[in-house]
Amino acid sequence: MIDIQDEGYFPSLEELCGYVRNPLFDRFCLEMKERFRCREKIEFSSCSWERGWNIKFKKSGKNLCTLYPRESYFTVLVVIGAREKEAAELILPDCTDRLQEIYGILRLGKREAEEIPEEAVVGVRDNGYFKEILVKREFLPENYPIERAGMEDIILYLAKGE
Repeated sequence: MIDIQDEGYFPSLEELCGYVRNPLFDRFCLEMKERFRCREKIEFSSCSWERGWNIKFKKSGKNLCTLYPRESYFTVLVVIGAREKEAAELILPDCTDRLQEIYGILRLGKREAEEIPEEAVVGVRDNGYFKEILVKREFLPENYPIERAGMEDIILYLAKGE
């Protein structure tokens, strides 16, 4: 297994696919190459947002998206230029509804928070009195008091893990 944060070792795309172990990752990479006729560029990022190896798909010198591999899943940062901005803004409300079906916010005491299944937890904020947790609804019983997560909350938790 590769160490995604080892700057001294340059992983191949196949090794990154093995690290992610998610067939959607392989399919996404293939679809990007075929549909946009571009190549992947594996780079090491030292930025605070997501330190480690990532994959950029570029065409004509412009970055189309960046994939951040993680164990069993990955995140995608899509670059939306001025020409795409209007179209992206039109679909954003639909994305919000779907994301709210997937994610929710729990506000629990520290002891209660420890009982949440690990696979349900996306990120945690601890304010000293209670924990605010972004969760995946599918991993929780329906009796939990899950609140709607706003788009900003979802983005911050997914980007920073908090």
